[in-house]
Amino acid sequence: MNYLAVSIVDEFFSPAGGRKYDQLTDIGSLVSLFIKIVFAVSGIVILVFIIMAGIGLIAGAGSSDPEKIEKGKQSATSALIGFVVVFVAYWIVQLIELWTGMKIF
Repeated sequence: MNYLAVSIVDEFFSPAGGRKYDQLTDIGSLVSLFIKIVFAVSGIVILVFIIMAGIGLIAGAGSSDPEKIEKGKQSATSALIGFVVVFVAYWIVQLIELWTGMKIF
């Protein structure tokens, strides 16, 4: 049969079925899927926090209120610390993968 489109499951390795996650019955594949989802969601949340901190800084500078500027700086610092934590956690998972030989990602 000729396909007019590409199978999404085969091309993007959907967790609903496909080559990479044919069997989500073992703990390893479930943990791997969970870790991937957590890293993706945390990246999106950190991006939103950085954008909100930037908006807070701009709003504080526009109103000439030092208290709002300080809150914006504190929010930006917290978002960047969160980014560093997620980045380091990702590389720790990569090191565990390298040391143990298990394929997590």
